[in-house]
Amino acid sequence: MEANDFDKLVAERRSIRGYKDEPVPRELIAEVIAIAKGAPSSMNTQPWFFHVVTGEPLDRIREGNTQKMMSGANVDREIRMNHGYEGEYRRRQVDIAKQLFAEMDIAREDAEKRQDWVMRGFRQFDAPVSIVVTCEKTMEHDTICHFDLGAAVHGLVLTAWTRGLGTVINGQGIMQSSVVREHAKIPDDQTIMTCVAMGWPDFDFPANIVKSVREDNDNFVTYTGFE
Repeated sequence: MEANDFDKLVAERRSIRGYKDEPVPRELIAEVIAIAKGAPSSMNTQPWFFHVVTGEPLDRIREGNTQKMMSGANVDREIRMNHGYEGEYRRRQVDIAKQLFAEMDIAREDAEKRQDWVMRGFRQFDAPVSIVVTCEKTMEHDTICHFDLGAAVHGLVLTAWTRGLGTVINGQGIMQSSVVREHAKIPDDQTIMTCVAMGWPDFDFPANIVKSVREDNDNFVTYTGFE
C-alpha cells in the first residue's frame, strides 16, 4: 500500500450521521471485522467482542433507548462517565456541534430541531446496523484494554470506509445500556463499552459533508533529543 493511499483514506473518512434505508450484507460486515481485528493489542490479548445488530432487535433498541431518555430516566451506561469536558476539549465539542447545526439549519433558539437532533443520536442515527463493542467485565477498568478496543474500532471505521460504508462511533446509542444488553443479547460477563452505527451513507443528508478539524501538531506534540 502506498503511503499516499493511507493518507487519503484517513483524510477522507468522516463520521456519517445520515444513512440510506438499505441493508448491509452480513458477509460484508464479516469482511470488515476480519480486517479490523488486525489492530494491535497488548501482548496479543485481543480483548474485544463485536455484537452486530440489525432489523427488529435494533429497532427495539432504538425505541427503548429513546423512550427512556425522553422520559427523563437516568443515564444507564456501564462505563465510567466523564465528569464533563472543559477548556479546549469543550471548545472542540462546541465547534463540531456548530458545524453540524449550521449544515442541518438548526438555529440556537430552535428547541424543537435541537431536540430532534438529540433523538437521532439515541436512535443511532437510524443506521441499518449497530455494532456493540464489549470487553469482559474482568477487564472493564483496564486502561490498556480501552486502548486496544479503541485501536480495533479505528480499524473498523477505516475498513468500512474502504468498502463504501459509513460509520459513527456513537455513545448516545448506549445511553440505556440495559436496553442494548437485552435486545443485543450481550452475555452477562461482558461490559458494553460503546457502539458503532454503520450503513450506506446518504450524501444528500447535510450533516454528512462535515469533516471535523484536527489541531495543529504544535498544540500537542513535543520532541526531545533531536537537537
